[in-house]
Amino acid sequence: MQTPFRLNDIILVVVVISSMGVAVIFPDFGSRFQALPFYCLMVNFFLSYLSIDLADVWRALQGHGRQILTFTVMKLAVLPVILYFVFYLVAPDYALAALLLTAVSTGVVSPMISNMVKGNSSLVLVVVVITSVLAPFTLPALVKIVVARDVMISFLAMLKMLATVIFIPIALVELIRYLTPRLVAPILRIQFPVSLLMFAIINLGVFYRYASFFRKEPAALLMALIVVFVLAAIYCAVGIFFFRKGPLPNQLAGAVMLGNLNNVLVIVFSSEFFGPVEPLVAALYMIPFFVIVIPLRYYHHWKTEMMTGRHHHYHRVS
Repeated sequence: MQTPFRLNDIILVVVVISSMGVAVIFPDFGSRFQALPFYCLMVNFFLSYLSIDLADVWRALQGHGRQILTFTVMKLAVLPVILYFVFYLVAPDYALAALLLTAVSTGVVSPMISNMVKGNSSLVLVVVVITSVLAPFTLPALVKIVVARDVMISFLAMLKMLATVIFIPIALVELIRYLTPRLVAPILRIQFPVSLLMFAIINLGVFYRYASFFRKEPAALLMALIVVFVLAAIYCAVGIFFFRKGPLPNQLAGAVMLGNLNNVLVIVFSSEFFGPVEPLVAALYMIPFFVIVIPLRYYHHWKTEMMTGRHHHYHRVS
């Protein structure tokens, strides 16, 4: 059995948490990076999109069209609204964080996570691209419609920010693939260390401004941790349930497509327009982002054992 984490995943979680800590303990140092998170996020998206070939997406889209469309509507519109109102009743301070995390696009590393748990990675790849293209339009619209009473933010301002962060890196990737394809492999070789540096700078440039909040409200950290694990459990359960009538790889893909989301985009987006709770929840989601690999592996093992047991039983009876 594969190990649940690669060393790189553990390093990434450590860097994310420690850079948040440094920003809160040394806010003056963090403030030096305040103008950079937006651009670091674009670099991260650029590096992530380099490993996605749009030709693979079109191939995977054939045969799954209606199911993918239904899943996308559920992921970007229906589930975020339901979870917002559930959290509004149970933990109102975290309702907006739940909405933002649920309604953001599927994470660009999701196909890799899907491979780790033996999910249908081609299905995941399609949903990554579709939700990445739609999220700049659907997320601001949801915020304006659902949280209209509490939020006085321009829809166009949110749309511009998200569209810039997502579409410019996609355009650059396609340009490089077309003009200088030989550059792709060398850039991918330095992807991890550069991404790690981008994550650290994003956290330093975002969390320094909330230093006083975290000192006065240490309980917010514990509550945010509970929230992210509850959300991750809901995402996995809903993803598996959505594809319950399909094969096991599709069920695992459903859990990955909901559970592995673009939380770093939420960190930068929410720090621009909201905060401090929303960026904190989004940053801490990095932990269940990788931890969900473990229950999904067990789910795969359990379902496989069940199906094998049924198969043996059928043959004994017949």
